[in-house]
Amino acid sequence: MAIVVILEMPGMTQAMYEASADKVTGGRGPAKEPADWPVPGLISHTSAATPEGWFVADVWESEEAFERFSEIIIPILRDLGVPDVQPRIYPVFTVVTP
Repeated sequence: MAIVVILEMPGMTQAMYEASADKVTGGRGPAKEPADWPVPGLISHTSAATPEGWFVADVWESEEAFERFSEIIIPILRDLGVPDVQPRIYPVFTVVTP
């Protein structure tokens, strides 16, 4: 079952996001397509600056796929100084893609 993962990261900057993306892609910069992710299963990724920091909304094919990715991204975020990242996970009802 597909899931949506919400990450709200107070204090995170665009530079920190770009550094995390660079680490995720092995130095290739921000991902441009799901195949750029280090694990399969990503359906979509959206990120944005907020008044408090940074926001990410991902859709994954399954919770297991996200768990594999979280083993990579959570330590990266902690190394960059983003404390106590707590993903919120919800089952997807509808996904619309082009």
